[in-house]
Amino acid sequence: MDDPALYAPMTYDESGYPRYAFPVDHPAHGDDDYTRRRNRIAFQGAEHVVGTPAPEIDYHELDHQTWRNIQRALAERHAEYAAADVVAWAAALDLPTDHVPQLEEVNSRLRRMTGYALTPAVGFVPIEQFYGVLADEKFYAAQFIRHHSQPFFSPEADVVHELVGHSPALGNDKVAELYRLTGEAVRRVESPRTIELISRVFWFTLEYGVIEENGLHRAYGAGLLSSFGELESFRKADIRPLNLTEMATTEYDITDYQHVLFAGRSIGHVHDFFADFLRAVDDEDPDRIGVSF
Repeated sequence: MDDPALYAPMTYDESGYPRYAFPVDHPAHGDDDYTRRRNRIAFQGAEHVVGTPAPEIDYHELDHQTWRNIQRALAERHAEYAAADVVAWAAALDLPTDHVPQLEEVNSRLRRMTGYALTPAVGFVPIEQFYGVLADEKFYAAQFIRHHSQPFFSPEADVVHELVGHSPALGNDKVAELYRLTGEAVRRVESPRTIELISRVFWFTLEYGVIEENGLHRAYGAGLLSSFGELESFRKADIRPLNLTEMATTEYDITDYQHVLFAGRSIGHVHDFFADFLRAVDDEDPDRIGVSF
């Protein structure tokens, strides 16, 4: 999958509003009704003001059916492949299984748990903005759901990725602290290279992290937890111990299954590793580590 339009099939019209045009290889190509729904969701997101309640989305019954299918399939795979802590986080958040949750429906739970809230994301949010608002206990989240024809695949990060992947972690105090520290670090540093360094470590921990549990590797990263196929294949990856230099210098492809992953000994080990990095990172780190970006 090397066409960037597959995971960012959005343009802006002359008025500055988002419009989707799905390429031939995208599951939604040719579905005018789905395209209209996506455009409407994007318009609502573009109109939203951060800090105000997220807009309510009028999901189609096909969207709700897609959510139900995914929830059933992922619940089975989480029981087999997810870290025990993740299963506990998800149970505490208790997302509805019969319909696509509204962001405010989830926010009412997250605020009570850790103070975090999801805010609508439209397309790609600039990296400094995406990570920066984490310091304010906000997380940019997509509101659309993948096309019903391929419920177990999405070339884009959709509401399944946000709610199944990230939200349970945002509801846990220990892990939510890592999101906050990420935002504080990004706002503290000045160099784009340092922000890229932070992003890479975030990718290999909170997005695609695994831990060792009872002799097996189990997933806790959002990208793994929300991917039906990747959960079944991640143990075939080159799984290495946590290592800052290797994380900073390992290339990855956001459109493909990950071929290199990093494992902590426990969630607590990951927390200490990432938190220590985030508290100390500065604009000299890219040169000290020897990264080339």
